[in-house]
Amino acid sequence: MRALTYHGSHDVRVETVPDPTILEDDDIILRVTSTAICGSDLHLYRGSIPQVKEGDIFGHEFLGEVVATGRGVTAVSKGERVIVPFVIACGSCFFCNMDLHAACETTNPGRGAILNKKQIPSGAALFGYSHLYGGVPGGQAEYVRVPKANAGPFRFPQELDDEKVLFMTDILPTGYQAVVNAGVRPGSSLAIFGAGPVGLMSAACARLLGAEDIYMVDDDEHRLEFAARTYGVIPINFNQYDDPAHAIIEQTPGYRGVDAAIDAVGFEAKGSTTETVLKNLKLEGSIGKALRQCIAVVRRGGTVSVPGVYAGFIHGFLFGDAFDKGLTFKMGQTHVHPLLPTLLEHIVRGELHPDVIISHRMSLEQAADGYRMFDRKEQNCRKVILRP
Repeated sequence: MRALTYHGSHDVRVETVPDPTILEDDDIILRVTSTAICGSDLHLYRGSIPQVKEGDIFGHEFLGEVVATGRGVTAVSKGERVIVPFVIACGSCFFCNMDLHAACETTNPGRGAILNKKQIPSGAALFGYSHLYGGVPGGQAEYVRVPKANAGPFRFPQELDDEKVLFMTDILPTGYQAVVNAGVRPGSSLAIFGAGPVGLMSAACARLLGAEDIYMVDDDEHRLEFAARTYGVIPINFNQYDDPAHAIIEQTPGYRGVDAAIDAVGFEAKGSTTETVLKNLKLEGSIGKALRQCIAVVRRGGTVSVPGVYAGFIHGFLFGDAFDKGLTFKMGQTHVHPLLPTLLEHIVRGELHPDVIISHRMSLEQAADGYRMFDRKEQNCRKVILRP
């Protein structure tokens, strides 16, 4: 089959590789009909994630048709179209039973990313996301093996086009969980840092849940204009504002700040020259500028929600400020599985349109070009989907 494979920083290629096979009784083989390049994939592409190996197949946003099933699979059948959550969860361990599927204890033989791990088991394996998270081949390919098929694959109405439901695999539930974690309700004020796909899905879900004022911070004018036009956000371009948090606070009653902030940027935020050098020298695990802005912009008693990926340690965390303001932090990988029925209902009712963020549609053979374009934000690229 053809698949997108890794060969070093900024070097991905579509190559012919062996077809996947059934390895466990609860595996299925999926013929991929649509897949997408995620912002998290860019961390891999840039060489920022450890334990990515030569020839690894990327991709954790994909859906398709079941073409083979293991003898223990009862939840789906050959010929059905399903989406597959990017988190691989067993559905029956301690954490899965708490609907914390990203913490599944049984699927990841890798070490995980925690530095001070102690004896704690690793969290769930992820499709196509380094050997820290299981080294499971991803779905930017013609076919993919899907483990734990009695717990993961999710059927959807067959009349729905792939594009309507593709982002239920990751960025839509990630944006939704971020907004729920932020405590957004009718009348809330919210600041979203990052106008990439997760930031845009967060804005869509915040509107769905009744947020009144949504500020969005980024330096990409096209993405900010799109978000303002599509979701009614108040755009804040940090190339024009030295301190975006200050600019937002000035627009809030009593200069209190917003009720909540969402950090949809993560550890590769644009920081100071010092932070960038420290990170490149591996003396800093992540650049904390977006997180510091979130802490600054939120009112006392507010919430900081972090769907953006962070790794390792951060200097200048300003924990004293967070304590003084009495802030709540909620964060982590998305527990996709329990969110899917609710999100599908919103899509079917026409209340969510995740496909509107798609800017580029390409063939799988063009995937390397898609990565370069998305990484460099060429041609006003917001989101690339690939069709094998």
